[in-house]
Amino acid sequence: MTVELPRVALGVFPTPLVRAHRLESALGRGSLLLKRDDLAGFGLAGNKTRPLEFLLGEARARGAEVFVTGGGPGSNFCPAAAMAARAAGLDCELVVWGDPHSPNLSLATAVGARLVPTGNADREAVDELVLRRADELAEAGRPAFAVPRGGSTALGAVGFAVAAVEVAEQLAATGVTPALIVLAVGSGGSCAGLLAGLATVGLSVPVLGVSVSRPPDQIGPRVLELAEGCARLLGSAAPSAEQLELLDARGPGFGTASPLERERAALVLRTEGLLLDHTYGAEAFSAAIDRLSGDMSGPVLLWHTGGLVPALSALPRAGRDAA
Repeated sequence: MTVELPRVALGVFPTPLVRAHRLESALGRGSLLLKRDDLAGFGLAGNKTRPLEFLLGEARARGAEVFVTGGGPGSNFCPAAAMAARAAGLDCELVVWGDPHSPNLSLATAVGARLVPTGNADREAVDELVLRRADELAEAGRPAFAVPRGGSTALGAVGFAVAAVEVAEQLAATGVTPALIVLAVGSGGSCAGLLAGLATVGLSVPVLGVSVSRPPDQIGPRVLELAEGCARLLGSAAPSAEQLELLDARGPGFGTASPLERERAALVLRTEGLLLDHTYGAEAFSAAIDRLSGDMSGPVLLWHTGGLVPALSALPRAGRDAA
């Protein structure tokens, strides 16, 4: 697949596709593959590196001076956007809800991002406030490029469509076809791009989207809308809605892993040295374990989307949280 769209090279691709042998042994279940987007090679951005390459490419092509996006205290996208904007030669402003004194937002400000608090507005208002802030900057003579939470646009999804081609080539080289691909779903862009990319290469592997933020009946239409828009940008066929299953993994609430999810995250840390955050990673990993079975037609492929700062924040603190 050739993508002729403006792009800023940030990551180191392809990211590894590995077998989790030690974890499989500990679980005594089926085979598990890990797509290591935590090793995307740009800052601590993980899979957010992929959409940012195309979003910043478009921002520069339009002559923007400021990259405007937003999120909350646990956002992986906010610090990734701040670092990537600087690398691309742009300033960054982040419209943020909740407590701005989080590790993620501290990392964003450390690289020069300006935080714009939402005041009493909740996280659902962030995208509208991002657009408003970009308009204010433009009126002040500073061209701005506005991006919704998580970089979830049809253009941002192109980054994961390219990732789907990448993993298809890796699977072909090993002669393995997974029975299922599992990844976390927040604002929907990564899942949408994956569906569009799989359709492009003709890989009809089912996708389990583990929704951590919205109920499936809300995020599902959005994922498919983004996937169709991504396919149009690529000039490829629209993906099939039948390929996607969405699992409601909101549990105790957004950003809070259940006791079982935390227990399983600790297991993968001990066996594979893999850090999982409690907003996306632990939920997706737990769902992948639930689907492991020795009688499946192939392994389960878990797409580890990364996010090192929240993963570190989720670890027990010595002498305080440890039992």
